[in-house]
Amino acid sequence: MVKVNGVEVDAAGKTVSEYIATTEYDSKRIAVERNGDIVFKSQYAVTVLEDDDRLEIVSFVGGG
Repeated sequence: MVKVNGVEVDAAGKTVSEYIATTEYDSKRIAVERNGDIVFKSQYAVTVLEDDDRLEIVSFVGGG
């Protein structure tokens, strides 16, 4: 199990890209932190989530 924004989800074994594809996040408008480290967008497809990982996903919202 992986904890995403404080909620446990069954995402172990998936890449960050694979996990995001199962959500409503817009991958162009988010930042991802894994276990306290920023995951660069170029690494989403190769970063495999493991049991006990902690992800924080933040969406950017435009406005004015």
